[in-house]
Amino acid sequence: MCLGIPGQVVRMLDGYGDQLALVDVAGEHRKVNVGMLPDDVFEPGDWIIIHMGFAVEKTDEAGAQGALAGLELMGRPREPNDPAR
Repeated sequence: MCLGIPGQVVRMLDGYGDQLALVDVAGEHRKVNVGMLPDDVFEPGDWIIIHMGFAVEKTDEAGAQGALAGLELMGRPREPNDPAR
């Protein structure tokens, strides 16, 4: 497991070889390249772990919460309006 930030897929973006997803990361929408996980299918609501703008792992909500807990241990507190709180 690498250091990564969890995000939830909002939708896949048209074009880009089906490799870009719009992802909710702590309330902000970001474009994330999912091309490193070619065998996975991404749908709205799916959770992923992001490193340097790339999806490196598909996970579930429990895995996303675990990633957030790890970030908190390193000093990144959750924001009061963080939907993953």
